[in-house]
Amino acid sequence: MTLTQGNTIDFDSARLKLSENASTVAVLPAQTNLISLAAVQDKLTQSLQTSLELDRILELFFQELRAYLGLDCLDYRLEGRNLHHRIGQPSLHRCSYRMTHEGSFLGEIQFGRKKRFTEAHLKTLETLLGNLLYPLRNALLYREAVYCAHNDSLTGVGNRLAMDRALDREVRLSIRNRSTLSLLVLDIDYFKQINDQYGHACGDDALKAVVNCIRNCLRGADDIFRMGGEEFVILLGDTAANEARMVAERIRCAIEEMQFQTDGISIPITASLGVATRRPDEGIREILDRCDKLMYCAKRAGRNRIAAQ
Repeated sequence: MTLTQGNTIDFDSARLKLSENASTVAVLPAQTNLISLAAVQDKLTQSLQTSLELDRILELFFQELRAYLGLDCLDYRLEGRNLHHRIGQPSLHRCSYRMTHEGSFLGEIQFGRKKRFTEAHLKTLETLLGNLLYPLRNALLYREAVYCAHNDSLTGVGNRLAMDRALDREVRLSIRNRSTLSLLVLDIDYFKQINDQYGHACGDDALKAVVNCIRNCLRGADDIFRMGGEEFVILLGDTAANEARMVAERIRCAIEEMQFQTDGISIPITASLGVATRRPDEGIREILDRCDKLMYCAKRAGRNRIAAQ
């Protein structure tokens, strides 16, 4: 029989309760309690301050609790941010906690072990979770700050900073590994007319719909970036010229066939794309400029088409 025990910990009320009842914290059996709870807390306080990376914070926390409580697994989830970290192997007996602080949900954490959790173990776990609060919150804030610094706030794809870094990385890899690298520059046709006729809110929805359309045409390893306005860059690592043209045509067709509506009115959307595969002597600026010029060639040729070189 699997034991699953759940609880919600509000750290503000829990801290008050612990301070009022510090003398009642359960003591673990002698064979388990090789060091004092206070010593474990001190060690956690020091070690959890050494990183702002979420996976590292959880790993340090798990290692201390595994040594102290014989845990086999830690499973952390934060729905809505698509975060899931599992350390160790799932076990028969489990207990889980939903963690909140000042009205903010910090995620759900589950612990597993082969032996049943006693009341003493559960109280100790709840005490040690207090040491995780601020490092966990800071790691989540840091992750959010990094995401905002590298992602377009409207569409969620990478911004110019992220694009420059990704291009630099991929060009270096292409040179070192002598591999192919292709780039697509996409611009939505007559986008200003959508904004002028239907409003900027509709234009924002159109941008997000186009991004979803692009994503559905790409591999998981491919990257999308918003250069600004209605212009996007798609980075295709280890992709030859013929394959890149096929991807571009697939994207163009998908956007043209997309059923985009606002207030029940269907709005046709098309895009023009430039396709460039890196030449041996090209750096970041050269291939990006060449691809951008090819996109404008597609525009001048009548829009809703690709221009490749």
